[in-house]
Amino acid sequence: MKGRVVWAIAALLMLAAAWFLPVKPWLGAALTWAASHREPAALVFIALYVLATVCLIPGLILTLAGGAIFGLARGVALVSAGSLLGASAAFFIGRTFARKWTQQRIAAWPRFRALDGALGERGFWIVLLTRLSPLFPFNLLNYAYGVTAVRPRDYIAASWLGMLPATVLYVYAGSAAANLAQALSGRVRTGKSATVLLVVGLAATVAVTALVTRVARRRLEHETPHERGSHERG
Repeated sequence: MKGRVVWAIAALLMLAAAWFLPVKPWLGAALTWAASHREPAALVFIALYVLATVCLIPGLILTLAGGAIFGLARGVALVSAGSLLGASAAFFIGRTFARKWTQQRIAAWPRFRALDGALGERGFWIVLLTRLSPLFPFNLLNYAYGVTAVRPRDYIAASWLGMLPATVLYVYAGSAAANLAQALSGRVRTGKSATVLLVVGLAATVAVTALVTRVARRRLEHETPHERGSHERG
C-alpha cells in the first residue's frame, strides 16, 4: 500500500512538472548534449522520450531530433522504443496511480467515450486506428486507454504498429535537416509523404468510427431481445 502511494505521488509530481517547470528548455539542452555525445546518448534519449510522454509534452520535436542526432535507421529504432515505452508507462499510470485524474480529463471527451464501449471487443483494431488518426491526441490517449477495458498486450502491439508510419516520416525529416537547431525549430520538409500520412489518418478516422458504430449496433441488437423477453415475463 505504501509503495502505491509513493508511486502515485511520483506520477503526480511528474505531471505537475510539465506545467510549472521549464521542461522544454531543459529538454532542448539535453538534446544538444546528446548531439555532441552520440554513442553514450542512446539510452539517455530513450529516457527523455519516456519522460516527455509521461509529462504530456508533444513528441514531434524529440522525433525530429532523433533523426538529426542518430540518423534514419538508428533514429527510428530509438524513437520507436522511447515512444512505445512512454506510451506504455502512461497507460499503466493512468490505469493505476492516476486513474481518477485520467477519468476527470476524459469526462468531457465525447469522441473517446464513444470508443470505450467497443474496446473490450475490438481493442487492437481501435487502438491501431486511433494511433493512425490525426484527430486523437497521442499523449492524452496514452492515459485515456488506461481506464478502459483494452488488454495491455493489444494496446502495446497496436500502439507500436500505429505509431510506426509517423515515426519513420518525422525521423527521416529530422535526418534530412541541416542541423539539430533546424530540427528543434520544427522547420523541416516532409514532402508528399506527410500528405499520404494525412490521407491514411483520415481514412483511419472513418474506419474507427464505422467499427465502433458496428459494435454498438450489434450490442444493441443483442440486448434488445433480452430486455423485451424480460418485460414479457414480467
